[in-house]
Amino acid sequence: MSGKRKRVVLTIKDKLDIIKKLEDGGSSKQLAVIYGIGETTVRDIRKNKEKIITYASSSDSTSLLAKRKSMKPSMYEELDKAMLEWFNQQRAKGNPISGPICAKRAEFFFYALGMDGDFNPSAGWLTRFKQRHSIREINIRNERLNGDETAVEDFCNNFRDFIERENLQPEQIYNADETGLFWKCLPSRTSVIKGKCTVSGHKSIEERVTIMCCANATGLHKLKLCVVGKAKKPRSFKATDTSNLPVSYFSQKGAWMDLSIFRQWFDKIFVPQVREYLRSKGLQEKAVLLLDNSPTHPNENVLRSDDGQIFAKYLPPNVASLIQPSDQGVIATMKRNYRAGLLQNNLEEGNDLKSFWKKLTLLDALYEIAMAWNLVKPITISRAWKKILPTIEEKEGLDFDEEDVSVATVATILQHTKGLENVTTENIEKWLEVDSTEPGYQVLTDSEIIRRAQGQTDESSENEEEEIELIPEKHINHAAALQWTENLLDYLEQQGDMILPDKLVIRKLRATIRNKQKMTTSSQ
Repeated sequence: MSGKRKRVVLTIKDKLDIIKKLEDGGSSKQLAVIYGIGETTVRDIRKNKEKIITYASSSDSTSLLAKRKSMKPSMYEELDKAMLEWFNQQRAKGNPISGPICAKRAEFFFYALGMDGDFNPSAGWLTRFKQRHSIREINIRNERLNGDETAVEDFCNNFRDFIERENLQPEQIYNADETGLFWKCLPSRTSVIKGKCTVSGHKSIEERVTIMCCANATGLHKLKLCVVGKAKKPRSFKATDTSNLPVSYFSQKGAWMDLSIFRQWFDKIFVPQVREYLRSKGLQEKAVLLLDNSPTHPNENVLRSDDGQIFAKYLPPNVASLIQPSDQGVIATMKRNYRAGLLQNNLEEGNDLKSFWKKLTLLDALYEIAMAWNLVKPITISRAWKKILPTIEEKEGLDFDEEDVSVATVATILQHTKGLENVTTENIEKWLEVDSTEPGYQVLTDSEIIRRAQGQTDESSENEEEEIELIPEKHINHAAALQWTENLLDYLEQQGDMILPDKLVIRKLRATIRNKQKMTTSSQ
């Protein structure tokens, strides 16, 4: 007679591991045997996947998740949600957080949420709040302020010890960071307003996406840009398959990065591409991704490959602004490349700026921003790591050279742009920096935090996304595409000044379309 199975209580980390194995095709039966639990328990974990991941993503400590066995809710659930949202935003900004500050803010949210009864944000309440969300510490005294030089030195020394212990080379050390981009913003003779730019007297609507750059410390491996837009299929994409875009495209109703998108990017894009790169270099498939404390970055336990060899590590909140590599000129250079590229395209096409601006689509912008990222030099990225890894430049023998895109460069282009010949240097600088402080995550006001805690959503954003997605797409068949390539080849043949590579590209494209047409015909 078989004995009764011993009751096993899984930790949050165990549940995360099971979710990963289920996503990779593991069976409930096999996992039940491995973890000594019933199949019903495995199915419950699958059912509550998003809840478990969201809880783990918002936690502040990997070690506590490995011990914690329940997601015990607060008796004041709405207050708990509001406080966690507020806390994560303060940490992301590097603002000082103390016990008294938390208590005062909790009391504010309690009454702002219209909750019943009396509330005493005691030391016991704070301890339970920290335990529920696996927060390592909230000091009784204020934490160091954002940009603490002593903390920078401490972190850099600890990080160098860490990479020595892990035996990591610069090729295996990565950084990713998000930023907002106003992609349809052009310079003005008068002024530039954040998100709304005056173009020769005409105002544009705000057009914003979130962009995330990711590269290793040598700058020799730059991943495709990750872009988050509002719509799943913007009108300008037409029949374009998003997998063929020059960027990794995701959608979110406010065009913000969020926990779910970041995790998808890490698992489906970052890990496979890093493995492939390291393999090509003959290096061990092991890497670390250095991140800041954005509210959209999941806990370290969630950001880890199945074998644990590719993982994330976080910058302390009070040092990120001083040493985050992407913020040391990398993102700024990419944006300058993008904006100068837009002006140059307008100049080459011979359009007036107003006409060019009207025709500019998100798809155009994605190709231009991908080009701008490609133009960022490895030296620009590697020298951004100099505070964390000062030996990189010595090892690689890199020199410091000036960036290609400067205010003077843009001014030269504008001298040939009708209507903007006399734009001042000050306005050019404002235009180049118009979204320099734009975060990649949504910064919520107290009112928005309260609405979110109460489960209210922004319906207007959802409707706007729906409108864009419901615009019908135009279908182009193989025969029509083939005819266009034939016409274009005839045109090129007639142009004596056309160079051979242009013709070869079109011929290759024609052959590809013919093959697609044959495959379609044979399958019918």
